[in-house]
Amino acid sequence: MKDELQCCVSACERPLDKSYWDHQYITNTVGWDLGEVSPPIKTYFDAISFKDAKILIPGCGNTYEAEYLLELGFTDITVIDIAPTLVQKLQEKFEHIPNLKIVLGDFFEHQGSYDYIIEQTFFCALPPTMRQQYVHKMHQLLSDNGMLIGLLFNRTFDQGPPFGGSKSAYASLFKGAFHFLQIDTATNSIAERANSELFIEFKKNNDVVVKLYRFEGITCSGCMDTIASNYLTIPFVKNASFNTAFNELLLVSSQEIPVELLQQAIAYDAKYKIVEVA
Repeated sequence: MKDELQCCVSACERPLDKSYWDHQYITNTVGWDLGEVSPPIKTYFDAISFKDAKILIPGCGNTYEAEYLLELGFTDITVIDIAPTLVQKLQEKFEHIPNLKIVLGDFFEHQGSYDYIIEQTFFCALPPTMRQQYVHKMHQLLSDNGMLIGLLFNRTFDQGPPFGGSKSAYASLFKGAFHFLQIDTATNSIAERANSELFIEFKKNNDVVVKLYRFEGITCSGCMDTIASNYLTIPFVKNASFNTAFNELLLVSSQEIPVELLQQAIAYDAKYKIVEVA
């Protein structure tokens, strides 16, 4: 079983794009590939009784999770990955399996509605600047009361991918957009990952509006904190979360907030500008 958490040391400064990930699969250097379903996720799958649930696995890799779901009798599974070499291999392997749809593409452009989305080393493979996009897209793709379940690293790394984090950081990121049914240290991780994984079971909050905005003008974390605090004083705003590059804002609110009102809240400095992402 492979569990060398560092993916690649020499190439990690390259953009984490289609070419990067295709190279990882061509050279077989995706170091966190377990070669099997992670035990905490396997245990969760075993307890799902609704076999016709629509399930999505983004950044599916070698898709052990989908294979196990098929063994359990699930009938509607979609996997998506950006690496052409990997996807071609999967399409050949599962060519005659109608219950599994294999998609080559960018998860953030994917459209659909799913009862479950499975998180297994996709979040940690994304640059941390994309985490607000991740929450926004997950909320979009889940059906009413849909579930985001899986594992997040509860540790940091010297460089990435993988990129880690902490329980408190994840709670702040997903706050408002999801109900936290579980966000706890996994009890049955493989030995090499013991006490370094959080099992998450997040239920989509149907009663909120989750929007993503481009933001200009922030140059420091202090300014970011001030602006986020200002937005939290606006009635109906539940969470305001900036990415680590200060150029994207994830806003969760109990009703639609006009972008004009958001711009007014930062009008004290002309360099600040906010634009909704379509």
